[in-house]
Amino acid sequence: MAKAKSQFICQACGTLHPRWAGRCEGCGDWNSIVEELNESAPIGGKSTVSKAKGRRVEFVPLTGESAQAPRLKTGIAEFDRVTGGGLVKGSAILIGGDPGIGKSTLLLQVTAAIAKKTKCAYISGEEAVDQIRMRASRLGVTGAPVELATATNIRNITATLEDKDGPDVVVIDSIQTMFVDGLESAPGSVGQVRASAQELIRCAKKHGVCVLLVGHVTKEGNIAGPRILEHMVDTVLYFEGERGHQFRILRGVKNRFGATDEIGVFDMTEKGLVEVPNPSALFLADRKDGISGAVVFAGMEGSRPLLVEIQALVAPSPLATPRRAVIGWDSNRLAMIMAVLEARAGFSISGNDVYLNVAGGIRLSEPAADLAVAAALVSSLTDTPVASDMVVFGEIGLSGEVRSVSQMEARLKEAGKLGFNASLMPKRHNKSKTDTKAIRRMEISTLDGLDVLLADGENNTIRQT
Repeated sequence: MAKAKSQFICQACGTLHPRWAGRCEGCGDWNSIVEELNESAPIGGKSTVSKAKGRRVEFVPLTGESAQAPRLKTGIAEFDRVTGGGLVKGSAILIGGDPGIGKSTLLLQVTAAIAKKTKCAYISGEEAVDQIRMRASRLGVTGAPVELATATNIRNITATLEDKDGPDVVVIDSIQTMFVDGLESAPGSVGQVRASAQELIRCAKKHGVCVLLVGHVTKEGNIAGPRILEHMVDTVLYFEGERGHQFRILRGVKNRFGATDEIGVFDMTEKGLVEVPNPSALFLADRKDGISGAVVFAGMEGSRPLLVEIQALVAPSPLATPRRAVIGWDSNRLAMIMAVLEARAGFSISGNDVYLNVAGGIRLSEPAADLAVAAALVSSLTDTPVASDMVVFGEIGLSGEVRSVSQMEARLKEAGKLGFNASLMPKRHNKSKTDTKAIRRMEISTLDGLDVLLADGENNTIRQT
């Protein structure tokens, strides 16, 4: 019998190589190329693909009645918000995050919450049963009827799920520890992660089991393993947060059963994760008035309005190359805002050290934060505090114009709930009949409108004329 052919695969990015090499040409990683058997390669010179004639695929019209997927609510409102209303029967959910961020804690609390409604199982490939019980005791969920097991063989796990008495919801912690015994590569390799996930997803779809997969992340913050893993599952969630900060943010980046970019906010305590129903009030709890460089940004995370404080510090630099430090925002976008302020609005910033921080450990990505960042930079540069009852939002273009953003009324409504009375925002093209009357609007179309921030300041000599 002819020997099966082998192939060389990078364990970091999945790039195929004709032979072993020390460095991957695809991602640049060193010592990441491993030899694996290619089961689909021809054996003995003959193709392994069957030549039998296939059956015709049946098509159905686009119009028609389809039942909505039933939801299994966990009772944890922040988790249900991110998943689109609860768990869906037969779905596969991938949850990634940094080590020690709380992924296992979150999933143990989720399974404990729904174990009274349906049969749940927690399968760990990293911890012993006693360790899981210790965590359950710390979280106060020891009375929940969750079934525990330690296993890493996919064949045994799928046989358990296919049993008529098998669980309806199962947690796999983690997918990188699972292995298919038909492959010779080590657990965690590209081939093993792909094959293990494929078998679990196939079993979930066939038997209506909801599978929650825990995924490790690389040093860049991406889920380890092949990129196709995120395409195979129905939902991809990222669990984010700073190690030294108590806030944890569950962010949905893909969801076939709901909206993406939704976030759920949790507070990490000694008793586990506690959901935060009003994160805006929590993020602004430690805010102080009368300090220059601090601006409240009214943002949107999915369908939820969220108010956070953006802090900037502009100080003279003793170095030939001034420092630029950014936490919670895109450093490239900060460089663009600084260039626009200098070229279009006449503020001299390039010779100063610039530090930017989004308070609370949250990371912002929407362009609507441009105007808030610009206002924080100008406030710090001129040492002029921004009014404590004002929120700021708007996108900035390269020509210095302030562009309109989406869902402005929702942002203002959230600001009004928290006691804010004024807003610095883009000009509206079409005024809504449901305008929030309680908030005074200062609408600007260019960065020259930032003069309103300096109206009460005396130290405005840094601005070039």
